[in-house]
Order: sequence, then C-alpha cells, then structure tokens
Amino acid sequence: MTKNKLGIAITAATLSALLLTGCGDSSSSNDSDDEVEATRIHDTRTFEPAAEIAFTASESASAYYGTYEGIQGPAVYAAEIPDGWDGGGLIMYTHGYRGEGSELAVSVPDAAWRATVLAAGYAWAASSYSANYYDVRAAIEDTNKLALEVVDYIEADFGQAYEAPQQVLISGYSLGGHTAAAAVDRENMERTAYKVHYQGALPFCQAEQNQFQWLGDYTRVVEELSGIDVPDEEYQDNLPSMLQALFVIEDGSVTWEPANENGERVKQIAMNLTGGDRPIFYDFGFANPGLQGAVLGTGGRGGDINGILARNYYDNVDREYRWTNGDTKTVDEENFNEAIERVAADDGVNPLRDDGVRWLPLVKGDFDVPVLTLHTLGDFYVPFRHQQLYREGAIENGSEDLLVQRAIRAPSHCDFTGSEISKALSDWLKWVNSGDKPEGDEVLDPAVVADPQYGCDHTINDDTRDRSALPSCGT
Repeated sequence: MTKNKLGIAITAATLSALLLTGCGDSSSSNDSDDEVEATRIHDTRTFEPAAEIAFTASESASAYYGTYEGIQGPAVYAAEIPDGWDGGGLIMYTHGYRGEGSELAVSVPDAAWRATVLAAGYAWAASSYSANYYDVRAAIEDTNKLALEVVDYIEADFGQAYEAPQQVLISGYSLGGHTAAAAVDRENMERTAYKVHYQGALPFCQAEQNQFQWLGDYTRVVEELSGIDVPDEEYQDNLPSMLQALFVIEDGSVTWEPANENGERVKQIAMNLTGGDRPIFYDFGFANPGLQGAVLGTGGRGGDINGILARNYYDNVDREYRWTNGDTKTVDEENFNEAIERVAADDGVNPLRDDGVRWLPLVKGDFDVPVLTLHTLGDFYVPFRHQQLYREGAIENGSEDLLVQRAIRAPSHCDFTGSEISKALSDWLKWVNSGDKPEGDEVLDPAVVADPQYGCDHTINDDTRDRSALPSCGT
C-alpha cells in the first residue's frame, strides 16, 4: 500500500483501477453505424492464464476448470455443478475489475453467492475473460461463448458429459455487474458474436458508461474549487495542495471534513452527482479514504479509458454542476459553471461494430427479462446514480416493470452482507421461475431517497459486515 503526502491510502489494485477515469455520460452513447478507423492501445496487449487455475469443489458438487479461446486470446473457465444436475439451470458469474496485469486468474464467486446458487440446484460457470483492464467487450463475448460451450469444454477436459443447460442466467459485481446488465440489453444481445438468450440478470453494484463521466467530473470539480489550475500531466503532483485547500488535515492525512465553503461545495456537488441527498453517503460514503483515492488517483484525465477506446470519451459540455437544490442556479453556481474546464467527446469514439458488441458496451435499460439490482447508498467510487440512470432508461424503453432495484445502507463499494446477497439471489430466482416479482426500492423520487429510513427495507445486517457505526433503522 502506498500513501501520498496527505495520507490518502491507495492499494496497488486500486491504483490500477484509477486508470479507468476516461469518461462518458450514459446519455451520450456515440451511436453510429459507421465504423471509425482507429487503433486502440488495448489491441496490442496480451494476457496469459495463471499457472494455477484449480479450485476446490463445494460439498455435493464437482469443480471443473481449464482454458479456452476468447476474443483477445486464451481465457480461463471455471464451473461448479451440483450432484444430480444434468442440463438444468446455469448461472454465468461475471467477475469485477482485476487491474492491468497480464495474468488471467480463475474466477470463483464469493461464498454467499456460490452457496445460494448451488443450494438452489443451479450450476455456475465463470470466465476470467481473455483480457484485463476495463474490457467489458471481452467480458460479454467470452462469457457468452462459455455459456454456449461450457459442457463441451468439461467433456473434452474431464471426460464428464452433461446435457446443455435448459436455462441460462447471468450475475456479477462491479465491472461484472456492468457485464451482466449489458449482456441482457437488446443492442448487445443482437450484436454479440455469441448469442445467448439469458432469461434473467442480477447485477450487483454495477458500473456502466456513466462511471467514467463521474470520475472525470469529480476530479475537475476538486481542481476548480481548490483554485489550483494545472495541466493534466501535473494533476497528481498538485493533488495534495488541492486537498489541503479544501479539507481539514490532521496528522498529515485528509479527514474529508470541509475546511471552508469551497470544501463544503465539493461535498455537495459530489452528493448531487452520485445520486442526490440520501442516507449513509454524506457522513460515511464521502469520507471513505480508499474510494476517494480511487476516484482522485489519476485526475480523471484518461479519456480513452486507459486504451479501451482509441480516443476521448469524456464529455461535460452540457453538465450542470450544483451545490444547491433550488430550481435555478445561484450566481456563484453560474460563475462556477462558466469557469470549470469543458471537454467534448470525440465524434464516433464508441461506435457500433460489425464483429460483436462495442468496445465499451452500453447499459441502456432496454431488456425483456427479469433484472434485479443491489447498490449501496454510500458507494463513492461506483455511485448509486447508476441505478437512477438505469431506471430512467428502463422507463424510456418500456422495461420498467422488469426492473427491481434495492438500496443497501452501507458505505463502500459492493459492501453487501452474505444475507443480502443470498436473499437477492433467492428472490430473483423465484421471480424468474414463477413470475413472483420481488419488492424493491423507489430510486427516482428525491424525497423518498432523502428519507433517513431509506434503504431499510432490504438492508440485512449480519456478522459478515460490521455496520455498527452506521445509523440504525427505526430510530
């Protein structure tokens, strides 16, 4: 672990994730049927399966693993099949971001997810994807190919024959949540090179294309309100000075407590950009030093999403930055919006392709299968705002009745208890198989979201997460 001069703790894995900070608003999809001739850095990268890819099967189940050819090269597959399964239900598990290394590791879900799926009589399978970095294109294409061919790989590698699954579902976390949501979106289902009719999706803490807008916006807000204007390449060197101009510093570390009016404005803008006034975020999510470091780590300047795209995707030309909630901007807000740096995305930067899904597959909310999501209210890195955009897209596309969303009162990214994961899976599977739609939370009504009790309905505290410092429900 490293620390900058003001004690912002950033792990090596997080530093890798920071290079995701190229940006693009979900309302700016750069739709085009004209393929833009461009070379992206990512096409030159190579990856190799890890030397050790074996994993131990759960009780009353069999573990399978091996390699297969993905769109960027070899990928690792893992599958676990409960005793007595032969062509029943299969859930594709999609893992989160794994940084920039060249090694492709085996993907085994967390204990609660895995146990719940197997107990329900489902098999699961997961791909390492054939590339690291923020490559959702590889995640979708490689996961889809595995869904279609996993029983063939198992027979070839282990001599064990199974019937093809009768039902295929998809679920994952963070980047894997982006993958799961995008995999059932109409455009991606139609454009993928490996067509899978998923019958439901369960994205946890999902990222999506707006993720990169948020990361770029916040870093520019910090720079502007700090009063320290620097070239992109000097952002990191000057970040400690920016933070010192905005927040209280104690023992050389940033407390994230505003030191002045501009520090408070940073906090309010961040709240508005990430989903508005809501429990947990203001007092706990914003003050999460690890996630602050994740957002600030590269200054939000990599508009090509670290080589996933060939050119700049970030666009804040029409972004309105607010620290008040009135119908009109104050004079100070007007001045701020005039002063902050404006950047336009390159035309056709993320076009439709004729060889599969886009380089950055979009989540548009255009689906026709049951989708259930979970998102924590405090997540400063992959914000709750994604859920609001997902709902708006589903309404626009007539999919709103097939979307159930749950708000969880926790301060970090993918910060779910085992009970919350298990309950979501069980409710989702019941919905998919019997049509019994589960309960969810309203995400678009600001008054509902701002209620101090918001998120209580589906938050289940247990000993897998320590939430003792958080405000309790019912008080």
